[in-house]
Amino acid sequence: MKGLAVEHDPTGHAALVGEALAGRGVELEPFRVVGDVQNPVSDRAFPDPGDYDLVVVLGAVWSVYDEARIGSWIHRELDFVRRAHDSGRPVLGLCFGGQVLSAALGGTVSRAPVPEFGWLTIDTDEPDGLSPGPWFQWHYDRFTVPEGATEIARNRNGPQAFREGRSLGLQFHPEVDSELLAEWLVIGDEELRAHGVDPGVMAAETAGLEASASRRTQRLVDWFLDDVAGR
Repeated sequence: MKGLAVEHDPTGHAALVGEALAGRGVELEPFRVVGDVQNPVSDRAFPDPGDYDLVVVLGAVWSVYDEARIGSWIHRELDFVRRAHDSGRPVLGLCFGGQVLSAALGGTVSRAPVPEFGWLTIDTDEPDGLSPGPWFQWHYDRFTVPEGATEIARNRNGPQAFREGRSLGLQFHPEVDSELLAEWLVIGDEELRAHGVDPGVMAAETAGLEASASRRTQRLVDWFLDDVAGR
């Protein structure tokens, strides 16, 4: 099975999600939207979604509505995701990717009441596949559930997961492991400290939770493939 991983910048790897998909025989081909986080301009043409069996849309440091910085590509990405979903290709959206999926299907993305950082639990209607967590969070925005879709997880900040057809949008980062977080901390250390978050404590907690997080992510990916995408 051939999948496409939409990586928005050089630190946008699929990590644990990619490993879980590989364990199910899915080979992810990366598509890098932006080469430099400091210069998020891109004229790269998005691939034909018909060339893939599924699409994974990963996280990003920007907001879906930040036209000033990502206006050169975000509308093309929304169109790509919409076409993938409408053609029956399963789409798995992670954090920014979940927000992209929401917006592509008619939902909205806006600033959340409070930002979320670190390992947090969620309330889920599908605990056998989508565990309560904890799941890793690092975001400022939230999505609404598109009309016709089903909200399946939430917290006090708003929806944390929805499904529509064969697609699944998540507000958290099931892909995060210690190696990926280390890359994020290189550019996000000062950002976290400004919000009262100690990056060293976050890194230590991630290392301690990595084994259990990997198992939760594998269960999530299995559920996505078998129940959501398998419909």
